Amino acid sequence: MAASEAAVVSSSSLKTDTSPVLETAGTVAAMAATPPARAAATVVAAAARTGSEARVSKAALATKLLSLSGVFAVHKPKGPTSAELLNRLKEKLLAEAGMPCPEWTKRKKQTLKIGHGGTLDSAARGVLVVGIGSGTKMLTSMLSGSKRYTAIGELGKATDTLDSTGKVTEEKPYDKITQEDIEGILQKFTGNIMQVPPLYSALKKDGQRLSTLMKRGEVVEAKPARPVTVYSISLQKFQPPFFTLDVECGGGFYIRSLVSDIGKELSSCANVLELTRTKQGPFTLEEHALPEDKWTVDDIAQSLEHCSSLFPAELALKKSKPESNEQVLSCEYITLNEPKGEDDVIKTC
Repeated sequence: MAASEAAVVSSSSLKTDTSPVLETAGTVAAMAATPPARAAATVVAAAARTGSEARVSKAALATKLLSLSGVFAVHKPKGPTSAELLNRLKEKLLAEAGMPCPEWTKRKKQTLKIGHGGTLDSAARGVLVVGIGSGTKMLTSMLSGSKRYTAIGELGKATDTLDSTGKVTEEKPYDKITQEDIEGILQKFTGNIMQVPPLYSALKKDGQRLSTLMKRGEVVEAKPARPVTVYSISLQKFQPPFFTLDVECGGGFYIRSLVSDIGKELSSCANVLELTRTKQGPFTLEEHALPEDKWTVDDIAQSLEHCSSLFPAELALKKSKPESNEQVLSCEYITLNEPKGEDDVIKTC
């Protein structure tokens, strides 16, 4: 319609200049029907309206972002660490809301608080639970539930990290191992058991992660075995040298250590080839974990509303104290009256 109007107005403008100024959608037509001065004014007015609307929209998004509070889940892919993924999520939200921006720098004490609970290895994928606003205080309590994993182990190779990202430290034959052999030993790893955590882990020594010390080449002693709980474990597939496990366990349990211990129990060795967390507390990968294309203010608001039914109402009011062990709970506090920089403080709760 705008194109046809432009043609009519253009031909009639040779006789008189009485044609009306069209709306923003017909700015091109209006320019054809008016002298240069009026055309320029039309463009400026349209741009001003558009810019004003954009600022209002960004301000509304910023207000909505700062009002978000609760716990939701995202889908972590292989590659980034949990902390890196949290930074990526934060950057996308701040960029969408146009923050920090001049309108917000005048408002002191405006902060975005976001964190994750239950660290996933960089080589692992799956459910990562995120708290935003006061929801960061709920993470420790919410993640006390069980976790579920699908793990693909590889027999015959041991690595220093206990997974495929590490250096091969040992190789042993596995050709005599049968499906029945694996199924026969799984009961030994079910229930309340003792487990030695891997050296490459988020556990700390003198305030530093063991994995960091190991990468520096420092000598690190293994942590003593500690009690952990495995609720269920089953063999899903066996195609030598690979075997697939479905494991439901409690907090502080390491699938890498489990697979390594299974290899030793079979008089061979093993490492984790693929690891996917399919459940964390009440959150499942299929139903609750947002993929990256859904990391928007509106999608997260909807997810928070959907996920609010997953836990008791009183939990939202409880300010849970952080545990004093090595459970990782990463929280970021972004002050909006300061420019975003690489040295934003990441506070570990």
